[in-house]
Amino acid sequence: MNTTTLDKMRRMNLFGMYNAFKANMDTPRNEPYTADEMIALLIDSEWDDRHNRAIERSLRNARFRYKATMEQVDYTAGRGIDKNQVHRLAEGSFITKCENLLITGPTGTGKSFLASALGHQACQIGFKVLYANTTRLLSQIKMAKADGSAMKELNKIERQDLLILDDFGIQPLDQLSRASLLEIIEDRHGKRTTLITSQIPIKQWYEVIGEQTVADAILDRIVHSAHRIELKGESLRRKWTKKQVEEQN
Repeated sequence: MNTTTLDKMRRMNLFGMYNAFKANMDTPRNEPYTADEMIALLIDSEWDDRHNRAIERSLRNARFRYKATMEQVDYTAGRGIDKNQVHRLAEGSFITKCENLLITGPTGTGKSFLASALGHQACQIGFKVLYANTTRLLSQIKMAKADGSAMKELNKIERQDLLILDDFGIQPLDQLSRASLLEIIEDRHGKRTTLITSQIPIKQWYEVIGEQTVADAILDRIVHSAHRIELKGESLRRKWTKKQVEEQN
């Protein structure tokens, strides 16, 4: 009968229950579970299994640039990172409140890594996250508009609790990119959270966007009351390369 029960659990995709029940059969306790205890064990095991698989699926769908976690964030003095601020952000309340986050600083200072770590933490909490290089994302939307699939792409972006736009401002926006960015920001304004990283100071974003009217509309929705982190110091990539050279010598 137990073999039949296990087979039914497997065929119904109750893998948490399956593994817990099978483990109990393989290694029985000295004192058998009561009926209530066994039901609680099976339900808890199934809940944990589904929760863990949902997190794994969310992490895959997010497509992070780095496999970064909050434990790996470097709070070395001089980097411009307030540990208390980052820990509060990691709790996810800014996503619940649909507040934006802007991370700026010179190239190599760890903007993308920090954004990936916060995004990874958001997935762990249960938020839907999408990580994208800004230039590449706008190019994809441009091609989608050409083949008629843009609405599907924009709807997917709008549904994300946290959208991470990495490397904003690497190159000025053309007319189609400006329009697409405005559409993304307008769809998310007040309803979802957007995290932007950029090596360009915020005051220069008007020049990157280009057209004054569109820039005003975009930045008014992004910057107003957004959380800000400005990273400073030496390039971490350069620092790491220098360390490797020294160790080799």
